[in-house]
Parts: sequence; C-alpha cells; structure tokens
Amino acid sequence: MNSQNFPHRPALDRRSPASSEERVEASRTAIDSRTLFRGATEIVIDHEGAKYRLRITRQGKLILNK
Repeated sequence: MNSQNFPHRPALDRRSPASSEERVEASRTAIDSRTLFRGATEIVIDHEGAKYRLRITRQGKLILNK
C-alpha cells in the first residue's frame, strides 16, 4: 500500500525510536509546581494573548481554565 491510497494517514516516521525519544526529552523542561505558584493556589498564564488560570484544588490536583 502506498500513502496515495490513504491520504488521511500521515507518512510513517522512519527515525529510530531512540533518536525520536531523545529529541522529545531534550525539548521538555520540568518545573516544580511550587516554583510556579510560590505559595499561591492560583496563577494566570498569558499564552499568545489568551489568559489561562491554573489553580491547585483542595485535593492537590491542577486545573487549567481559559
């Protein structure tokens, strides 16, 4: 089968899983939530002009609202 028979399917990624995984890992940055919140239970994130509210619930979960 070739991709012309199924145009809605993306082409297969021919890279090895290790090289792909390494790139993803290199692009991730882990930030501890205590660093973000600095003692608060809610912060506002401005992303491309849109405001998002990130808050910590009583159960310690994170909720993100636009």
